[in-house]
Amino acid sequence: MSSSLKDPVQPPPHEPPRGLNGRRAQAARNDHSILAAARTVFLQSPQAPVAAVAKEAGVGISALYRRYPGKEQLLQKLCADGLRTFISIAEQYSDGQPDPFTALKDFVRGIVDADVHALTVKLAGTFTPTPELGELSVRADLLMKSIFQRAFDGGMLRADADANDVPMIFEQLTAIRLLDEARTVALRHRYLDLIMDGMRSNPTFGTLSAPAPSGMELGERWAVPQSA
Repeated sequence: MSSSLKDPVQPPPHEPPRGLNGRRAQAARNDHSILAAARTVFLQSPQAPVAAVAKEAGVGISALYRRYPGKEQLLQKLCADGLRTFISIAEQYSDGQPDPFTALKDFVRGIVDADVHALTVKLAGTFTPTPELGELSVRADLLMKSIFQRAFDGGMLRADADANDVPMIFEQLTAIRLLDEARTVALRHRYLDLIMDGMRSNPTFGTLSAPAPSGMELGERWAVPQSA
């Protein structure tokens, strides 16, 4: 991370609040356990039942349902938390410091290290987005594109690079997932270096063989399949 950050990355939204006692403290611990378990379970299989989440969390199914009426609400919560983390990280690089290219690279690294994009992509099309999620998504997209555009306008990126390449870079990097967490991080950073070097402006680069994905292509995965 760059030393130019205005504020440190906020704690993960699944961190239980401190200073609570009694039932409220237990409820907060249960909620933390449920969300952490849901992330683990749904990364492996978005189609998994909520019973698998309760088992992973070590709580009764009734405790889960007291907090989340159904799987739909649980998925919506996970996605909203992921978008808020994305926005928190993006806001730290929105002024383009220390230079636009480094800001873009550090932003991408921050999102990959937070590992929020992998889950949101897994969940795409498995639940109905809420208006709140729509607003968070728009905010996240605007921040991402502004960080990209500063680097592009500064002549630091190849002419055929596109802001819509960035979400696909997130997908490629977060697909790297080994049993060794430290090695996973190291390999993600290795390929981040390779990919970002390929994004740099270089007069010897040829033209890319295909255009960047369109906004419609990126968004079509969020359409919930209609029952026949």
